Amino acid sequence: MKHYYLVLILFCLVSCTENVQKTPYSSVSVENLYEDSLSIRAIDLMGNSLAFAANQGVFGTIALGSGKVRTNIQKFDTILPEYRAITHNATDFFMLSVANPALLYKTGEDDVMDLVYDESDPNVFYDAMTFWNNREGIAVGDTMDGCLSVLVTRDGGHHWRKLSCDELPDGITGEGAFAASNTNIEVKGDKTWIGTTSSRIYFSPDKGKTWEIQETPIVNAEATQGIYSIDFYNDKIGIAIGGDYTKPESNQQNKALTTDGGKTWNLIADGQEPNYKSCVQFIPNSNGNEIVALGFTGISYSNDRGANWQKLSEESFYTIRFHNDTVAYAAGKNRISKLIFR
Repeated sequence: MKHYYLVLILFCLVSCTENVQKTPYSSVSVENLYEDSLSIRAIDLMGNSLAFAANQGVFGTIALGSGKVRTNIQKFDTILPEYRAITHNATDFFMLSVANPALLYKTGEDDVMDLVYDESDPNVFYDAMTFWNNREGIAVGDTMDGCLSVLVTRDGGHHWRKLSCDELPDGITGEGAFAASNTNIEVKGDKTWIGTTSSRIYFSPDKGKTWEIQETPIVNAEATQGIYSIDFYNDKIGIAIGGDYTKPESNQQNKALTTDGGKTWNLIADGQEPNYKSCVQFIPNSNGNEIVALGFTGISYSNDRGANWQKLSEESFYTIRFHNDTVAYAAGKNRISKLIFR
């Protein structure tokens, strides 16, 4: 009988623990870690460091423990490129510039950056990049010659190949991907989603070998409208957000949710908070229920999978990455900051 009561008590303790619900966040504090006259749209958590790249050829790292900042400048001849896409694998850091010429660098020997891909064309414009694993990575850019520009590496980033148009779905004239926050590519396992300015999502189930189109209801009537950012909590639950940065107060048809891996997308909080945002991220360990979206219009938060939102701050940022479920790092105009959600 004594053992029976012990088991019963343990069962109650476990059940009660499981039923404790996390208190929704109601505020966010901002601590600036780095300030300079830069536009910073690309950040990446790399172990105990935060890597970043910006305009004027600037890139660097911030040690998360000490806050020490290291910066450098990567020129190309006399050009100071604008870097809006970065990523890393187990051994190297990568950064990719927008506009002509497109320049993709990786870390080399003695902290020197090696140019591993370049492309010159008046229409070239790359937007985002990431890795599936340590060997295979992907970058995306605007439409050229009838299809989206997609680069793939299969050897750890030493060499990159641009997919031909017969390997991709037909493009739409003017279709691209906004280089706003390095978050219009998302990967989970072998699966890949790319959100475009035409509010379409390019989906690949096999790390970029085959592709299909997923349609979303996000507004895309104007060149400045479309999907600015996507994120997936797992391979089923995903969110897309954007709108129109020239009409930032509009909150119509600017956010959509999927719970089936992108087969269907439905508008959420339509006509409600939040308005235009350039970046959206699920909060870790939230079962896909907690989401933060931000832009130069401020920081918004949902704890019910995007059905309802509240604005936590007017602070302006372009992009955000979560370190854990309460601490994130955000970058924007002239600064990188640590965000603490409470």
